[in-house]
Amino acid sequence: MTTKAIVFDAYGTLFDVHTVVEKCEELFPGKGRQISDRWRVKQLEYSWLRAVMGRYEDFWSVTRDALTFVLKELQIEASEDTQAALLQEYLHLNPYPEVPDALNEWKNKNLAILSNGSPDMLHTLVENAGLSHCFSHLISVDELKTYKPFMGVYQLGPSTLRIPKEETLFVTSNSWDAAGAKTFGYQVCWINRFQLQFDELGVKPDLVVTRMDELVEKLR
Repeated sequence: MTTKAIVFDAYGTLFDVHTVVEKCEELFPGKGRQISDRWRVKQLEYSWLRAVMGRYEDFWSVTRDALTFVLKELQIEASEDTQAALLQEYLHLNPYPEVPDALNEWKNKNLAILSNGSPDMLHTLVENAGLSHCFSHLISVDELKTYKPFMGVYQLGPSTLRIPKEETLFVTSNSWDAAGAKTFGYQVCWINRFQLQFDELGVKPDLVVTRMDELVEKLR
């Protein structure tokens, strides 16, 4: 596989969205994992619904609204300060353990992030993780005011990097995102960290790995 650039999804691919479990558990003992799981589900659901309805709000707002819903759904009373503290966790998500070393292995490649995250969210998250030096570009859907898997979002990669999609590897842990990227025309690697079933959407990824360091070895 010949690639001139690697474009990564951020949430769930480079960064563990369930880093928030610890804070959720601290604030609401016994409910941390449940809150985190439902929060992620609603966050994605709201992004898709807003894209379909043409009612864009940035990812920070979507993430906030998803949290508000989940707390109401689980009948959890939370002050505005408590909700704000939980939201701040999205700016401090941990990268998966092997990610920093893997990115450093590709220091001679053109690396970028293409994410649903708003520009401020992405820049703060990557900076807090100490990974800013790894990427040439942090590309946000905010430029188009819609969300993946809209095909125009994937076009932001080639348009920004000026590298053809056929020579770009798109890396994501979300199978729906992998399907979108493959439909667009990228080479695609799906990081299947949790041994999940790939979505039946008529396309398959070019590579499947369970960790980023496996991809490093495959691209040597």
